[in-house]
Amino acid sequence: MADRSTFVADTEPYMRPLYSTAVRLTTNASDAEDLVQETYLRAYRAYGTFEPGTNVKAWLFRILTNAHINRYRARQRRPEETALDELEDGGARPGTALALAASQGRSAEDELLDALGEADTIALVGSLAAPYRQTVLLADVGGYSYKEIAESLDIPIGTVMSRLHRGRRILRLRRELAA
Repeated sequence: MADRSTFVADTEPYMRPLYSTAVRLTTNASDAEDLVQETYLRAYRAYGTFEPGTNVKAWLFRILTNAHINRYRARQRRPEETALDELEDGGARPGTALALAASQGRSAEDELLDALGEADTIALVGSLAAPYRQTVLLADVGGYSYKEIAESLDIPIGTVMSRLHRGRRILRLRRELAA
């Protein structure tokens, strides 16, 4: 059982990597901040059950991943929302929502992909199912090893490898179809 008085000292070094991963998962800086805040709240509440000496980083990333999945599922159950400023002459302007989403939460990797003419890659990655998207982002953008991904997602390394392979294959096929 961990002592809550050590929570800040134990978890603070991981705030920046958690935020980076949250930005990649949500593609929005504001949503990423909310996700990290929810992660720390859940971690603080459950810190009494944390076993000292185990991997704090993997534990926090697992909480982040679960919170993101829960938000994603809740969003899927809600009807689609359209902002009033996107409406023109009674209809939505084509591409406005996509352009708005792409302009928020920009990371250095996203800017580089745009500069290289690869803006469609962001949309393709965003279209992947959550398990594949998380694995591809953690491996290819975050640079995490299979072992680190497996620990943070709480899945076997073989599952990481298969999700990564399938996610990349789906991206390759969708890219070929778009071209």
